[in-house]
Amino acid sequence: MSVSENTNAVSKPKRSLKVPFWAQIVAGLVLGVLLGWLARSQDLTWLVTTLDKIGGTFVQLLKLAVAPLVFFAILVSITNLRKVNNAARLASRTLLWFLITSLIAVVIGLAIGLITNPGAGTGLTPKDGAKPESQGSWIDFLTGIIPTDVITPFTELNVLQIVFMAAVAGIAALAIGEKAQPVLTFSESVLELLQKALWWVILLAPIGTVGLIGRAIATYGWDLIGKYATFTADVYIGCALVMFGVYPLLLATVAKVSPVQFFKGAWPAIQLAFVSRSSVGTMPLTVKVVERLGVPREYTSFAVPFGATTKMDGCAAIYPSLAAIFVAQIFDIQLGLQEYLLIAFVAVVGSAATAGLTGATVMLTLTLSTLGLPLEGVGLLLAIDPILDMMRTATNVAGQALVPVIVAARENILDRDAYRGASSSPLEEDEPEVRDRAPEPVAATA
Repeated sequence: MSVSENTNAVSKPKRSLKVPFWAQIVAGLVLGVLLGWLARSQDLTWLVTTLDKIGGTFVQLLKLAVAPLVFFAILVSITNLRKVNNAARLASRTLLWFLITSLIAVVIGLAIGLITNPGAGTGLTPKDGAKPESQGSWIDFLTGIIPTDVITPFTELNVLQIVFMAAVAGIAALAIGEKAQPVLTFSESVLELLQKALWWVILLAPIGTVGLIGRAIATYGWDLIGKYATFTADVYIGCALVMFGVYPLLLATVAKVSPVQFFKGAWPAIQLAFVSRSSVGTMPLTVKVVERLGVPREYTSFAVPFGATTKMDGCAAIYPSLAAIFVAQIFDIQLGLQEYLLIAFVAVVGSAATAGLTGATVMLTLTLSTLGLPLEGVGLLLAIDPILDMMRTATNVAGQALVPVIVAARENILDRDAYRGASSSPLEEDEPEVRDRAPEPVAATA
């Protein structure tokens, strides 16, 4: 070997071995299941406590940024619409596809429930239920949007009221024009700071997965799932049909793009949603994968935060439709065509009640109260809720990424080259094609 060859061999940097993020998540799932099984089978209280602390800390870190993140994300997203031509058209098309996909999801949920009868043969009785501490009604939903002060929504984490204040602030900023620029600059800086901090939390997801999954297995085991086997299977099958059946069909026929490529690009956000059970907590990652799928940044910054607080195919469509049938069968109440239409109406119109947080109790109580079903039925489902919520939230986030892609493709503003080249591992800091791309006005075609 020559000196020059030896020098080149020495100077050539070695590629570091980096475990893909999806593999880290899978490893966390497997380890969590093993530790949870060990803790339950050996009655290791200290291990259950440890898993609970690890999972709880991870979720608490996600929730810590939720209130300010939602406020500044909605405010900035609304003001960013000034950079988009035909912004009203894009916003209306986004809302329309939110409604269409929610309607399809609730129909699938009702069909599965009517075919499988999830409440039959469970051994559960009305005495096993209990009224939830928090309930939802249409009056509470409509009047509860408007806060009594500007502090309480942030301290009590009332996302709907935070969204309301952010929307008002954003619209007001658009109305006064240039005078609001200092506020907008400050808001954009705070949003960047929050997203960076939350990004560090997201990197801890594999560790959080160990705690969350481990605690679920240690606390509930497999015996509980046995009583709810049909209902659990219905929720997972319904979500899977929507996510891997309806969504790919819409991508192929409406957006005319590759469904496989969509899941390749969006999968990191979907799997984080499965673990964290929080659409809002996943929002920075959802924004990133949607941008990398070729959706313009200005439109993404509006559509994703909007979807993270209102677009809930899993929690607000599939789940409450199946839960209503389940509760009605436990309490021996017959549902007719009118009740099924009401379920569809609540799912399409009231999905904002879920507000992107873990759990769907408010949406479920809203559905049951609208149908006149006993609210004690909610207590029947609380024990199994964490296991169901993982799949529901994954479906929510998949839909939140889907709609911007469909709308962008329909309006001819989708960068199809970027879509075809989207990476399946977006947890990289060196992304010049996303981070350094200069903002350009986006025009929606007629």
